[in-house]
Amino acid sequence: MNIFTQLIKSIYSPNDIARFRFQGIGKTILYVFILTLISIIPASYYSASTISEAAESVKETMKTDIPSFSIEQGELKSELKAPLTIKNESFTLIFDSTGTIEQKDLTGMDATFAILKNEAVLAAGGETNSFSYTLFGAETMTKQDIQRLINSASSSLPIWIGLLLIFIFVFSIGMKFIEVSILALFGLLLKNLAGRNLQYKQLWRMASYSVTLPTIFFAIMTLLKTTVPYSFAINWFVGSMILLLAIKEVPIPKKKND
Repeated sequence: MNIFTQLIKSIYSPNDIARFRFQGIGKTILYVFILTLISIIPASYYSASTISEAAESVKETMKTDIPSFSIEQGELKSELKAPLTIKNESFTLIFDSTGTIEQKDLTGMDATFAILKNEAVLAAGGETNSFSYTLFGAETMTKQDIQRLINSASSSLPIWIGLLLIFIFVFSIGMKFIEVSILALFGLLLKNLAGRNLQYKQLWRMASYSVTLPTIFFAIMTLLKTTVPYSFAINWFVGSMILLLAIKEVPIPKKKND
């Protein structure tokens, strides 16, 4: 059975997930890689599109609408006493040197670039990515320095976007492996409750396929730009229930006669 057939069956068939416990670990790891890749496509697309739009928008807005400012020792300073929000048809730019707005306030926003007191934040596709000013290296930077930096970065934007997408994929892979490993540990309790004889390595394989439904669901929600309340709890609940159903599909070990 090829990996994409396994992906489809893992969405609705606990019985097939139970059968996958015997397959090679290499194929299971490959499945986790492919599942993660599929899951980040919507967010990666929106992030890349937003970055491209942001680069052009920030260049123009910086010239005309943003007041003079400086970044000193990783902190944004200006004479503004309140956050400044600039909107156009497809993009929003927020400038806040007061510390009123934080990264968490941008959660769920789309196509937004925020220049905040201690970091710059890009919100796209329901995801937020922050960049500390300390990454610039220089202790003090002015508005003119930032404009030159933006103009320089625009020419190499495809490279920066590519590096960001690689980072997103590597980070997502790490998080997915942690998720699967924790779910497999929880599976040790579930298999005892269900009275099944399963080893951790078998539960790890089953857990890898049990997370398929919630992973695909949240990828679709990201594609639709829809925020799901209690997404963390829903993700773990659905994954755990599918794993439990798969465990129950494993035959009960026969008792030996005395």
